[in-house]
Amino acid sequence: MEPVITRTLILLVLVTISTAAPLIIGNPDGGTSPAAPDRCGGVEFDAIAPNEKGNTLFFKGDHVWNGFTGPAQLFSLHFKELNGPINAAFRMHNTENPNDHDHIYLFQDDKVCSYFNQTLEEGYPKQIQEDFPGVPTHLDAAVECPKGECMADSVLFFKGQDVHVYDIATKAVKTKTWSHLPSCTSAFRWLEHYYCFHGQNFTRFHPISGEVTGAYPKDARHYFMNCPNFGHRGDRKPLKCSNIKLNAATTDDGGRTYFFAGPIYIRVDTHRDGFHAFPITRAWKEANDGVDAVFSYDSKIYLIKGDQVYIYKADAHFTLIEGYPKTVKEELGIEGTVDAAFVCPTENIAHIIQGKIMRDVDLTATPRVISRDFPLPLSDIDAGLCGDDGIRLFKGSQFYYYESPRILAMGRIAPVASDITSALMGCED
Repeated sequence: MEPVITRTLILLVLVTISTAAPLIIGNPDGGTSPAAPDRCGGVEFDAIAPNEKGNTLFFKGDHVWNGFTGPAQLFSLHFKELNGPINAAFRMHNTENPNDHDHIYLFQDDKVCSYFNQTLEEGYPKQIQEDFPGVPTHLDAAVECPKGECMADSVLFFKGQDVHVYDIATKAVKTKTWSHLPSCTSAFRWLEHYYCFHGQNFTRFHPISGEVTGAYPKDARHYFMNCPNFGHRGDRKPLKCSNIKLNAATTDDGGRTYFFAGPIYIRVDTHRDGFHAFPITRAWKEANDGVDAVFSYDSKIYLIKGDQVYIYKADAHFTLIEGYPKTVKEELGIEGTVDAAFVCPTENIAHIIQGKIMRDVDLTATPRVISRDFPLPLSDIDAGLCGDDGIRLFKGSQFYYYESPRILAMGRIAPVASDITSALMGCED
């Protein structure tokens, strides 16, 4: 299946791909009082962190900006027990402990406060050492790093050129020195990307190695706020859901869900924090010409393009397995163009769709060969996605829902199609 993208989606690709940072669309900042700072004038933020609702908070002195657009507000409107400035902030990622997950931690000198829904948790403020043993006081910045992006659920604490990596489960601290990275006065994680803010600029970095790839620093006013005479988006409108056409979709073993269209991908399970299109090559460097189909299995992600299949380890970052790509025939025992593919959770069968046929391949077999063929009441399928809640087969701007592969295989009449909506991928209904 060759990537076919409507003119509107091509426009989306051209205007929303940022090789550096998220694109923020909204009304320009304004309405600030004379006493409030103007971030469009150039601000070195004290801290940046999303709250439990996914709104990004920008801290400066005794003011806070709630979101990527809008004027500064008094710090006390959000955190009444605390007066700014603060040194650092982050949103906790700890799904193993629901009483702590999504809480906002604010650091001030040698103290830390934990908030949820703007309410200070009982027992706070505390000494930093009580909650985060081994982490220094008077921090410069902090940012959460979930397992799958770091090796374990962690927090990166910055002080000078040192980065103290705190393992949330074991409370162990490993200290690294990233002298190549500017001294971060705030740090921010957004859609699997990590940003060190310094002055009015930012630098994107790798959360494990600190590696910087690309031309940095960049001015934050072009990317993280909407300011007059700044911005890289031009005059554009959101993509309409009726113009969507996917090439592939998958959910990996870590629960990350990706949609692919032409040369871009969008991660959709993090919709609380926003949607943004990135080049496929940012995550899967060798897939430089789009994909025809994608599926996930055994902590790996399979990208199919033409007669080639690329297999990546779905670890903290995707790494191409040595010896790949290989031909689809060699890897899966299939010849011909693949239109869509999916693997359901806890199953070992890759369901490969070619035209009006679904072919099942047992991924535990050696060599892998087609075990069964099933005729489908559908054709020209663009992408398939299977989750705990069932199967979605995408065709143009619509999808067909099936409860299970068995029901899909037995079906002789296509179900009524449903429309792709803004809730699914952030397009305009």
